[in-house]
Amino acid sequence: MKVHTKTISISSTGNLDAHDITNQAANLIQISSHTNGTITLFTPSSTSGITTIEFEDGCLKDIKRLFDELANSDRYYAHNERWHDGNGHAHVCAALLGPSITIPFLDKHMTLGIWQQIVFIDFDNKPRQREIIAQIIGD
Repeated sequence: MKVHTKTISISSTGNLDAHDITNQAANLIQISSHTNGTITLFTPSSTSGITTIEFEDGCLKDIKRLFDELANSDRYYAHNERWHDGNGHAHVCAALLGPSITIPFLDKHMTLGIWQQIVFIDFDNKPRQREIIAQIIGD
């Protein structure tokens, strides 16, 4: 079984900045030598995460509101005492969402539902350049 590793670059503004990375992932599968297999997308960051949702304004507003309610940046975070960077809430949000997702593909097409997109969310409190690691495994 072959493994191919690629990256997806994201310029993020932070503060719950969401990016639909479905097309980038699909393109990586298309240019790979694999017909069937899985793609795993991983963010090597402790202040961002990856999930699937419908990438639609209302849904994005709901997600942002939920994370703001769960881990509001105005709350006290011990992490901020240690590093004084003000992003303790971003670490909590990223831990709740998770850093990776694995999606099967058949005949070079991901098995996502019709309203399901792959979404990267940056919770940090400042702009960042992010690299998402994509590993494609299959035949």
